[in-house]
Amino acid sequence: MKAEENNVAYIDGANLHKGIGTLNWEFDYGRFRVWLKEKYNVQLAYLFLGLIPKYKDLYTKLQEQGYTLVFKEVVFDGNGKAKGNCDADIVVHAMQNAYENKFNRAVLVTSDGDYTPLVKFLKEKNKIGFILSPYETEKCSILLKRTGVKISYISDQENILKKEI
Repeated sequence: MKAEENNVAYIDGANLHKGIGTLNWEFDYGRFRVWLKEKYNVQLAYLFLGLIPKYKDLYTKLQEQGYTLVFKEVVFDGNGKAKGNCDADIVVHAMQNAYENKFNRAVLVTSDGDYTPLVKFLKEKNKIGFILSPYETEKCSILLKRTGVKISYISDQENILKKEI
């Protein structure tokens, strides 16, 4: 990606959180934001999350690290498990921004094959840069792989994204 490009990241927060939870090292969200800017020229990083009030301090920290948080209302199932699927929100947001020409290239952070139609749309419009998969290669959706868009794996960036203790 070119240094002068205005690129945007669309981050599936739940997918990122679950994916990095499988790593054998602690992920640093602050370093990730800096890395997105330096490596992919990401000027704006949308992080889509379910809104759960008890995590307000985390949300503040993420904003201070440079993320633009986009919240989804959370509902709870019969077992008390939070449900706040952001997939449709990400698709609508990215497509709207693409139509309004608000960015040069998108970086999509997910391993979820549900985003395949979005990836194909952005590819047709020459608006997709990369997919960053929070999961290792074998757990990244085959549907995303079949799009032909370059996929990088967060697990390969341990030396850059590992939290220093």
